[in-house]
Amino acid sequence: MKIKPNFTALLTYLPSKDGVKTTPVSSGYRPLIKFPFDLELYIGVQTFLGTDLVFPGDTSTAEIALLKSEYVTGKIYEGLDFDFFEGENLIGHGVVTKVIDPNSIDSSEE
Repeated sequence: MKIKPNFTALLTYLPSKDGVKTTPVSSGYRPLIKFPFDLELYIGVQTFLGTDLVFPGDTSTAEIALLKSEYVTGKIYEGLDFDFFEGENLIGHGVVTKVIDPNSIDSSEE
């Protein structure tokens, strides 16, 4: 079962020298996401658009599908900044570029 994405974001991974990631990640990677309006961390499945691998220091666009998204529905908006983590280590920053309507047709068909 494919999880529907909640939003599209521009993701910037910290370079190896600044972060803990030293290897690339591929679509399906599930870092923890921290929004500024909540103390909770959410698992966000990243599906990269236009590339298979993203290396430390890279910036890429991805669709993000949040697990337990019902807790943030209606709180995410275009331009919202967020951080993402591997464990407790910050590995990058993101900006929401498009909120995807949960009732829309599968985004791969758009």
